[in-house]
Amino acid sequence: MKDIYIADLAAFDEGRLFDSFFLVLAKQQRTTKASKPYLNLILGDKTGQLDGRVWDPGDPRIAKDFDKGDVVKVRGSASRFDDRLQLKVDQIRKATPAEVDKTDLLPSTAFDVAALWRRLESSIESLTNPHLKRLLTKLFSDPLLVQAYREAPAARQLHHAWLGGLLEHVVSLLDLAEKVAAHYPQLDRDLLLAGVILHDLGKIRELTWETGFDYTVEGVLLGHIQIGVDLVEKAIASLPDFPVRLRTLVLHMILSHHGKLEFGSPKLPMIPEALVLNFIDDLDAKMQAMAGEFEKSAREGKGPDELTGKVWALDNRQLLDTRRWLGEAKG
Repeated sequence: MKDIYIADLAAFDEGRLFDSFFLVLAKQQRTTKASKPYLNLILGDKTGQLDGRVWDPGDPRIAKDFDKGDVVKVRGSASRFDDRLQLKVDQIRKATPAEVDKTDLLPSTAFDVAALWRRLESSIESLTNPHLKRLLTKLFSDPLLVQAYREAPAARQLHHAWLGGLLEHVVSLLDLAEKVAAHYPQLDRDLLLAGVILHDLGKIRELTWETGFDYTVEGVLLGHIQIGVDLVEKAIASLPDFPVRLRTLVLHMILSHHGKLEFGSPKLPMIPEALVLNFIDDLDAKMQAMAGEFEKSAREGKGPDELTGKVWALDNRQLLDTRRWLGEAKG
């Protein structure tokens, strides 16, 4: 079993040898400036990821049969290069299934999944629109769909990219939606909550999370919006007398939740509930991305006066953790 994680390595003395298991997130053959071949790896576990270097790929202790998506056992040492943690790999081989546990290698939600699920179920139970309640009850009567919804990440890498991330994200949005619906009486609360629960439903088939997070072929070709619309349309078709106008609104919530055509939405939000869904979805994703960057900076030992590096998910801007900065200023 795994007992040394990526998060532990920052405290290791440079050059200290250790053995551990990692998930191979990327593997590339490269050459140095002196034209010497080496392997560039990105290795990950539930606490993060780091670059790995195999400087002598021809060494017999370096296995040839591993690739992206495989779990490997590594012997190596950590060091810093350009102020970034890096792993020098001396030995590497594919791990056997009995040696590893997926939950050691893939990041998972810090929340209790059962508690998150009860929160989602309570939202469904609170709906006063009988048609929306029937629709959601119908969808979540499928145990395979429920299992996938509870396990799936919300994204491959941008936000809530961990086991249970989709459910965590949706429950966060439900809390936000309740507050916004109470503030704006023109909103249909039930439609908004249903949209929150259904907007990313297609991610249960767009993404795969068996050994790392990646896109399925269906996900690449169709995307989660189309997949989600298909799942919801089939469920509605099985419900007698589901109102045609309500069907249109539910589908519009899914189709427009990315907010802009250039962000992948086939339609712009054109009803109040869809507009709110787009805003709170974007807000939650960005706030989680910020929190992740601040945690990463703290793990790397950066001081409160240091900004983060440029964050691609936030338009390549640098960020400042105001709570740490003001806390240090007061002290």
